[in-house]
Amino acid sequence: MDATVSIPQPPTLWASVREAIQGSHQDYTAGSINRAIILLAIPMVLEMCMESLFAIVDVFWVARLGADSVSTVGLTESMLMLVYAVAMGLGMSATAMVARRVGEKDPEGASVSAVQAVALGCTIGLTMGLPCLYLAPELLRLMGASPAIVSVGSSYARIDMGGCFVVTLLILNNAVFRGAGDAAIAMRVLWLANGINLILDPCLIFGLGFFPHLGVTGAATATVIGRSVGVIYQFYCLMKGGKHIRVLVRHIRMNMEVMLRLLRVSVTGIAQMAIPHVAWIGLVRIVSLFGSSAIAGYTIGIRIVIFVILPSWGLSGAAATLVGQNLGAKQPERAEKSVWTTGFYNMIYMGGVGLILILFAGPVVRLFTNDPAVVPLAASCLRILSFGNVAYAYGMVMLQAFNGAGDTRTPTIVNFFGFWVLEIPLAYALAITLDLRSSGVYLAILISEAAIAAVCVALFRRGHWKAQRI
Repeated sequence: MDATVSIPQPPTLWASVREAIQGSHQDYTAGSINRAIILLAIPMVLEMCMESLFAIVDVFWVARLGADSVSTVGLTESMLMLVYAVAMGLGMSATAMVARRVGEKDPEGASVSAVQAVALGCTIGLTMGLPCLYLAPELLRLMGASPAIVSVGSSYARIDMGGCFVVTLLILNNAVFRGAGDAAIAMRVLWLANGINLILDPCLIFGLGFFPHLGVTGAATATVIGRSVGVIYQFYCLMKGGKHIRVLVRHIRMNMEVMLRLLRVSVTGIAQMAIPHVAWIGLVRIVSLFGSSAIAGYTIGIRIVIFVILPSWGLSGAAATLVGQNLGAKQPERAEKSVWTTGFYNMIYMGGVGLILILFAGPVVRLFTNDPAVVPLAASCLRILSFGNVAYAYGMVMLQAFNGAGDTRTPTIVNFFGFWVLEIPLAYALAITLDLRSSGVYLAILISEAAIAAVCVALFRRGHWKAQRI
């Protein structure tokens, strides 16, 4: 009798989705690339969806307090972009280094790299946060805030910016999990942190029940509480162990060789993120010349854009992990194919969302405010920026692919020319010299982001990133 050989069937799409959410033991350097993207991208996209929902709900409630309160959020967030730049720059290095060690099948090295990254994040987070507890009002004035905004928003800025330590660790620890391939843990962390924030936001802003009525300050308080709980959960998961990484007591020590390598990659990673975030501050400063309504319109419009772009960062993060792990496994061609596939999926998503926002910009903005002075300005921001969605889609994935390879230098150079040499001068010329006002700023963003995307695609095709050592 002939023996029947049963060929294992590949998991169905829904089985892969369930596995992605629960956390997978999958080796991302082998098997189907599409399945690897699903397992990594779904928790990252859900993680970013929660983060984007937080950004939208925050401004949704604050908008009920008036234009000055919304402007407070916008100005403070623009300054916090520098903090995010540092944290994300460190996170890029941590993701690349941990992913490379995991791809090399070196779990000890991955854990040691994670510990060095956390130690560096603690030091930098405290250094940035403590001065902000005292300098927040002066920083708001420096950003062009009116006396009314400073009066309303000083406490908000002091709490939000003073919590730099917490947000740095939140971003950095999740970067470690993503690099290891434990994207589901990073997802759960942000769901927990932002879920707490979403519940506390209206309670502390409006004084519901036994909660104090804190106004716009309540939004900052809710954010810091939620993020702090998230960081505690991160450390629990690191010590307990995920699917691909676990930190034991023996790993908690200084390793200068690893620390120096991490610093070397982090310097350009931080510079890479700082360049667009400093440019962001410059753009807000230009918009502030046109009054509180212009700032409020810019803040609402950008928050909506963040809402739709953050899931794309989830897809881009999947590309970074796949590049790092496959380069560690000596499979550069698989790494490259992963990036092109992820970029295509991102283009489909961003293109569809962009079309919707172009057609329905006004109604979308009115979900957040009916202020007749703010609605047309926010709708203009949303409509103009959405025309560049397809370009953004590929640009985001390519940038993260370079970072996943440990090549943070190339994106840094591209960002320098794209944001400082092109975007800021162009925004000033269009907004002020040509008197297009805030619409000139939005056009400058569109043009510079499209240019950056085109350059990144061209440089990625050259393939020098495949030889990067970390």
